[in-house]
Amino acid sequence: MDFNMKKLASDAGIFFTRAVQFTEEKFGQAEKTELDAHFENLLSRADSTKNWTEKILRQTEVLLQPNPSARVEEFLYEKLDRKVPSRVTNGELLAQYMAEAASELGPTTPYGKTLTKVAEAEKRLGAAERDFIHTASINFLTPLRNFLEGDWKTISKERRLLQNRRLDLDACKARLKKAKAAEAKATTVPDFQETRPRNYILSASASALWNDEVDKAEQELRVAQTEFDRQAEVTRLLLEGISSTHVNHLRCLHEFVESQTTYYAQCYRHMLDLQKQLGSSQGAIFPGTFVGTTEPASPPLSSTSPTTAAATMPVGPSVAGLAPPGEAALCLEEVTPPASGTRKARVLYDYEAADSSELALLADELITVYSLPGMDPDWLIGERGNKKGKVPVTYLELLS
Repeated sequence: MDFNMKKLASDAGIFFTRAVQFTEEKFGQAEKTELDAHFENLLSRADSTKNWTEKILRQTEVLLQPNPSARVEEFLYEKLDRKVPSRVTNGELLAQYMAEAASELGPTTPYGKTLTKVAEAEKRLGAAERDFIHTASINFLTPLRNFLEGDWKTISKERRLLQNRRLDLDACKARLKKAKAAEAKATTVPDFQETRPRNYILSASASALWNDEVDKAEQELRVAQTEFDRQAEVTRLLLEGISSTHVNHLRCLHEFVESQTTYYAQCYRHMLDLQKQLGSSQGAIFPGTFVGTTEPASPPLSSTSPTTAAATMPVGPSVAGLAPPGEAALCLEEVTPPASGTRKARVLYDYEAADSSELALLADELITVYSLPGMDPDWLIGERGNKKGKVPVTYLELLS
């Protein structure tokens, strides 16, 4: 291999000069060219952007994939430029176990039917989670990773080059300062006795040599100053581009929030549907039990249970209005509460009435509820003062 010895020696000399200048600066033995305040602020903002982008990126990866082993595996696949294999989500795996359990324990039994319903809901939750992870990775993680692996590497490279240019500039300044000091000393203080003519000749020769050294140092200083100014301008333009990076990351953050909102809305909708299905099936399995609360039902106040009392009530015009929507309108004026079986309930969430037959609800308020024969098990009659109307069971916590 053909080595350029002159270039190698020159590079070694430059490296040695920079190392000496850096060491002397650290020990306070050499002057250092300071950057202006605006440039320092740009550097500080760039460093903060890089540090916080790394932390946000890592924690978002933990949020999307809590398993550290899976994250390492995905990282290795990405570094090897290989496609990451599809992985089953926890919800989908749970759905698979529940479906297999229902098949083995009896799909026609109440427990088996419930396992099947929950398995279907968990499968939909797992699919929603998969979509959310995919969308968040593309719209949020990828731009952050591209900044760290692309723009920031370019900025770091130019900053290192600027640091080298500054060391070269300060080394030239120090060399010029030493040359001027030696020139002045050679001019004013001869090294030999003044009575000998040869001493004057040597002193003049030394002065001429140092004069040439000063001229050479000044030329090197001008070149170093030009290179430093040019590199400082390039680095400054890159650092000012951090503002554009913030705008891009802001847009990506909005997209991440949108995808997360969609994901949680899907989860809520799936679980609400599952809760309604389980409420209907629980009403069929355990007749007379109010659905929509995890608290046990309190014992009836009399020997006649609310279900029995409601079942023995005559069906009048008021019951005709409790049919599902589209069959008949609810006549609230004709609906009267049963003699027994009314209960107090606390509203869990705000509910906006869809029509005049329903009662609007506010979270944490207390209302009186009761059921009538022929009603949909997912609905109750609610009363608040002089107002009454249908209310969904899933929005209530029955108290007494």
